[in-house]
Amino acid sequence: MLIGTPGRIIDFFKQRVFSLKHIRVAVLDEADRMFDLGFIGDIRYLFRAMPPADQRQCLMFSATFPFKVTELAYEHMNDAETIRIDDDHKTTDRVRQTVYYPSNAEKLPLLVKLIRAMDDGHVIVFVNTRRAADLVERTLRGNDFDAAMLAGSVPQKKRQRLLEKFHAGELRILVATDVAARGLHIPDVSHVINFDLPQDAADYVHRIGRTARLGATGEAISFACEDYAFHLPEIETYIDQTIELESHDAAELPKLERAKPPQSKPQDRPGGRSGRRSGGGGSGSGRRRRSNG
Repeated sequence: MLIGTPGRIIDFFKQRVFSLKHIRVAVLDEADRMFDLGFIGDIRYLFRAMPPADQRQCLMFSATFPFKVTELAYEHMNDAETIRIDDDHKTTDRVRQTVYYPSNAEKLPLLVKLIRAMDDGHVIVFVNTRRAADLVERTLRGNDFDAAMLAGSVPQKKRQRLLEKFHAGELRILVATDVAARGLHIPDVSHVINFDLPQDAADYVHRIGRTARLGATGEAISFACEDYAFHLPEIETYIDQTIELESHDAAELPKLERAKPPQSKPQDRPGGRSGRRSGGGGSGSGRRRRSNG
């Protein structure tokens, strides 16, 4: 039995650690993501190295299966059969869902106010972009919150350390892109805040599914701001319910402290490689002077 990500399996396959000629069952978990996030080339490569579709069984699991993904899936299956397990509700009743309508300028102050009002618990703040994640994390840290960012650019070892600290209670807030919405086991999440509404209704379900696990209750708060409010009707149609509206008074929002500056990398610090002056006495700067005449 081989278990792994497509890239790692291909890596070992090319090193001839194993052969795929005798595979009898191929399983794709989170199949929609496999096809949707650019893995399609790797998946096709692996399938070509296996016996043909009529000589093996292929199982694909996914919480959502958009039509274009279904088309791709059927290309790689033989006499395919769909087994669908539908719950009466796409979201659990144990999650209280609310939505605010802040302006873009009000989002960060409202976020800080809401988190300050929370007695305790672990919070995941979801954003749509890496740039937004960086800004939200620095703003929260600048206003005395223990927060860290979880995005695709974060190395795996650091990501694992952050999750361990979050689970142990040493870190209260994770600011995350959708990399944390699926495929990661993050226990004990009491609040999910959609700082940015997701652009795909299915992602909303995956995000708020981070809370209210194993019989617990949770709260999901969403900001329908100027940039993303138009996604709300699609989300409400998808979950077949209207999200409870909460109001806020802009005059009561807190004044924020300045966001902490980005953490500098070693080469950006004085004495680092980029911190050297071109007129220094090293041999490299001497070569530059000679080349400039």
